[in-house]
Amino acid sequence: MTDSNQDLPFSHSFETRSLKTSRDTVFKLQPNAEDCAAIATALGLLNLTKLRFDGKLSASGKRDWVLTAQLGATVEQACISTLVPVRSRIEETVVRRFVADYEAPDEGSETEMDPDETVDTLGSTIDVGDIMTEALALTLPAYPRSDAAAADTQPIQAAPKGITPLTDADLNPFSALLDLKNTLKNKDSDAE
Repeated sequence: MTDSNQDLPFSHSFETRSLKTSRDTVFKLQPNAEDCAAIATALGLLNLTKLRFDGKLSASGKRDWVLTAQLGATVEQACISTLVPVRSRIEETVVRRFVADYEAPDEGSETEMDPDETVDTLGSTIDVGDIMTEALALTLPAYPRSDAAAADTQPIQAAPKGITPLTDADLNPFSALLDLKNTLKNKDSDAE
């Protein structure tokens, strides 16, 4: 069964009580252009096309469920240097486990986070549309750079007036050894 949630840019839910433990529940999501535009706005993208989320919900034990899906999308983001559009293709396998008796750590407590980020508490519905949007957000390139920006990258050098700025070579521990070697070599030449 599918229901709609107004807080999410795209929702496609299954009621957990309606899922059959004897067979997988297969889904194929391909949001239309209007839905892709809403998701792009929610995630701060310039454009989102070719979004698909194909997978299945499978029973795991008597009351738990596992979602396995393939996410595919073409996204456009602003370059972090030039703001020109940068297009990226995303292909990602998504796995989520919904456990009936799972207790998530309290947000305010000082307990460690659960190391398995794929585990979630089983509720009355599993919203594969929300999972698709979350998975897309997590796989977006963090620092998109256009080819022109990558080619124009120049190191920044700054120092007080009268002092030579440090370079990457100056910070390389082996450059000090090379300077020492050259100094010793020059001393040997002067001694002859």
